[in-house]
Amino acid sequence: MGLANATFERHDLAELDKVGAYDVITVFDAIHDQAQPARVLQNIYRALRPGGVLLMVDIKASSQLEDNVGVPLSTYLYTTSLMHCMTVSLALDGAGLGTVWGRQLATSMLADAGFTDVTVAEIESDVLNNYYIARK
Repeated sequence: MGLANATFERHDLAELDKVGAYDVITVFDAIHDQAQPARVLQNIYRALRPGGVLLMVDIKASSQLEDNVGVPLSTYLYTTSLMHCMTVSLALDGAGLGTVWGRQLATSMLADAGFTDVTVAEIESDVLNNYYIARK
């Protein structure tokens, strides 16, 4: 890409064992699919340098089913969750969070992983996702 001060890497975050190696880690629409999402978030936290940032993009929804009635594409999201996301995780004896794990659970799990400075941002042109900016 012609960037002298950036590298792009791909890792299995469930197995990531690096310490203080990265300034920024990005994860797009993936944490809810993980068999061990708590371990993945802990590994990310450990791999970030002090002041490092996790940018996590995931579905804009509540962790409370009844609060998602008016969410755009909610029936599609729950169908996708049941037929794919939960199935992928549960097949590995995982947590089975599913697509619509929600903002409350996401921020709670980020805090449990060690992140104390978490901002949840929305982009007007993206009705489907929340943007979690979690600083170490």
